[in-house]
Amino acid sequence: MANINRRRFLQSSSAMGFAAGTGLLAAIGSSRAFAADTSGYKALVCVFFKGGMDSLDLILPKDSASHDALSTIRPGLFGAYGVGSGASSRDRENILKINPLNSSDFGGREFGFAPEMSGLQGLFEAGNAAILGNVGPLIEPTTRTTMDNFSAQIPDRLFSHNDQQSTWMSFGTEGAQSGWGGRFVEAALKNDAASNPTFSAISTSGNDVFLSGNNVRQFSAPSNPESADILRQKWRLGSGYHSDAARAVLRDHLASSDIASQNLFGQDLIGVNGRAIQNVEAYKSAIEGGTAVATEFPENNLGGQLRTVANTIAVRNTLNVRRQIFFVSIGGFDTHDSQRNSMPRLQTEISTSVTAFQAAMVELGLSDNVTLFTGSDFGRTAIDNGDGTDHGWGAHHLIIGGAVQGKRIYGSLPDYDLGSQSYTESRGRLIPSVSVDQYAATLGGWFGLDQGELNEALPNLDNFTQKDLGFLTANNS
Repeated sequence: MANINRRRFLQSSSAMGFAAGTGLLAAIGSSRAFAADTSGYKALVCVFFKGGMDSLDLILPKDSASHDALSTIRPGLFGAYGVGSGASSRDRENILKINPLNSSDFGGREFGFAPEMSGLQGLFEAGNAAILGNVGPLIEPTTRTTMDNFSAQIPDRLFSHNDQQSTWMSFGTEGAQSGWGGRFVEAALKNDAASNPTFSAISTSGNDVFLSGNNVRQFSAPSNPESADILRQKWRLGSGYHSDAARAVLRDHLASSDIASQNLFGQDLIGVNGRAIQNVEAYKSAIEGGTAVATEFPENNLGGQLRTVANTIAVRNTLNVRRQIFFVSIGGFDTHDSQRNSMPRLQTEISTSVTAFQAAMVELGLSDNVTLFTGSDFGRTAIDNGDGTDHGWGAHHLIIGGAVQGKRIYGSLPDYDLGSQSYTESRGRLIPSVSVDQYAATLGGWFGLDQGELNEALPNLDNFTQKDLGFLTANNS
């Protein structure tokens, strides 16, 4: 039976609700020694902006010449924001300036955040955040010239949401079976047999390919553990809700404990059901037995997810994990129109939530051990379409945490010359100058993987000279 079919069957079983978070790790064997350093505790937290974040509306020009240049190629969007009124969040005077330590690299250009992102500006100025400019999926270094003469190999299906989300997470278009987050977890677990694999790859936003591996499965952490306790969901038991005997019967039924099957599909489903029950119960017990972080999070979608991540990290010892990767996502970035209405709200949600998360890591004494980073389908066009922007390619991203070599801009922030090598000929799409492979390799090296493991997890890494972008410092505490 083809493994791909069994995979699809297991994925479809998540429609049962509780079965999505199995956290399964099959027996892993290897003929070579793995060198991942799993001493101490470390976690990576991916915050993914679904829809394609307009990063030119994230990292804003503060100097007059750059601000004028961007307004020239985005007259509709600047008009929608009311730039020039003195009260617009995109008026140059209202942009919150950042002061990168490497400002001399940018020839007098200045940058900042919108007022909605004051929290992130504070993290950057304090040295706990960095910017990675113009990153995106690449197979090899690519310029406008090599694209135009067809000498560069470029990723398939650029500008397609589903395919580029998958490409960013896995280096393959929609239908890919494993992501680099899952591969990183597998490499770490091969060198740390004592850690519990069930809670090493955790999503707070459903199943995406990023945390899937060949042998590792992601656990779907509920925002409210009580709501995930299916044995306490009143609608399942009706009048038997208060009966321990009824709950025991329901548990046996859902766990398929009295069912045997010779069919591979049946065996898989029985195993998934049984593990799902056990895993949710173990997670709920750990959370309820632990102490929730005192840091207050904003009452919004992203804030709730990051609160769940923080509280899960707080019980890491109970869950018996030394390496964890979390996947968190927020949608609404497909801003073809009404960008003026949606982006400020989304930026407020990002800034307040991420700032709270960093404060929670400081509260736990784990600021140096937990690194949060952002990703997205793609950036958006430099040229506006009136009151919005269209699908692009390269984008600027954020890295946050105590281990970050912060208050710096890495990669490149191209100026707004659409005739330069930095942009495609049509629509002013940024051509990435940094690959997702390089971005991931820098994160993975800090996480503990050696160069061989990084090359195995990141298929295009060998095509790029610089493997480590330098935005993280070594930390083995």
